[in-house]
Amino acid sequence: MDDLQYLPRIASDLLERALGASPVVVLMGARQTGKSTLVQSEPFLADRLYLTLDDLATHERARMAPDDLVRSAPRLTLDEVQREPDLLLSVKRAVDEDRPRRNGRFVLTGSANLLLMRRVSETLAGRAVYVNLWPLTRQERLGFGTPGIWTEFLSNPVADWPALVSSRPAVAADWRDEVHRGGYPTPALELPPDARPLWFDGYLRTYLERDLQAMASVGNLVDFRRLMRATCLRLGAVVNQAELGRDTRIPRVTVHRYLNLLETSYQLVRLEPYAINRTKRLVKSPKLYWSDAALALWLSGSRAASGPHLETLVLNDLMAWRDGQTPAPEVLFWRTTTELEVDFVVESNDQLLPIEVKAAANPGYTDTRGIRAFRQEYGERCPGGLLLHGGEQTQWMSDRILAVPWWRVL
Repeated sequence: MDDLQYLPRIASDLLERALGASPVVVLMGARQTGKSTLVQSEPFLADRLYLTLDDLATHERARMAPDDLVRSAPRLTLDEVQREPDLLLSVKRAVDEDRPRRNGRFVLTGSANLLLMRRVSETLAGRAVYVNLWPLTRQERLGFGTPGIWTEFLSNPVADWPALVSSRPAVAADWRDEVHRGGYPTPALELPPDARPLWFDGYLRTYLERDLQAMASVGNLVDFRRLMRATCLRLGAVVNQAELGRDTRIPRVTVHRYLNLLETSYQLVRLEPYAINRTKRLVKSPKLYWSDAALALWLSGSRAASGPHLETLVLNDLMAWRDGQTPAPEVLFWRTTTELEVDFVVESNDQLLPIEVKAAANPGYTDTRGIRAFRQEYGERCPGGLLLHGGEQTQWMSDRILAVPWWRVL
């Protein structure tokens, strides 16, 4: 996209605030989510030299003379720094030599989570603020640069939720169309439906043959792609690495490594379970989602979107909302040993918001079973719950549980 087509992003506000608080700001996210467009289009980043390691000459400078490169200008934006991880050592030295430190000196972007990459020995601890850029949310795609109204649900009395929802301008949409469109700017905004599969095929090839190899050595790309498809067929399910290994004929230790690589490159999202004891959250199995519903659908080989893809749309919006705030709320899920479940649980300032997602146009009372059990378990910490659905009616389904069309929230 060129500058005339630039759409405001949720991450921009946090990015601008971070420039005033830290010498280095790192913008991270999957390839093609719009990082390069953002850092070249936002007015508050206009007075900087922009260099990208996708340019061969710049990449060579980063490899041969990194200290000289980071001193190219007083304010510098370096794009795709994961291509030369040792460059971060030079950034660190430049920051440490500043007396006093200059906030906002470096903006770095990376198509992988630098904090999780094994090849990166320097995390810039104490010198950098990290900002995540997720695929476009629905409101970003419509040009508003905002997430869903999650903050409003948390900050308003439950009795006011129906008025809150009805007062918000919203256009009805079919969630299946949204899934097929996805959140990557090029297929979402520029391509007709019949051209999107070609784009996803090219994206996957670039990811497997270039980005992935830059992060780690993967000897068998066929196995890796088979695991990607297997995870997309289990979208929204609790991860069982032994089962994934059996189904894909990949050793469990390799499954574990591949899942970590997918998460590092912002393709896979692990959703941790909610528990009062935070230690238990770390030892229980997470659920697996993809960061983009359209890519997950294409990888699965299916043409028909299903309920887990609608969940993925909601989660994408929640993650973009979460990562635009400080301090960031937690987004989790809840499940009991008796199979009671809530798709998403937002924890913010000791308040809990359970969210159930149903693709059906006419949800029933039984669809609130998980939220009712959750509210009974956690009492006053959970003043109300949301049931997002694929229909058009907003109504109370149970005591303090509001059923809302998904498009009125996202």
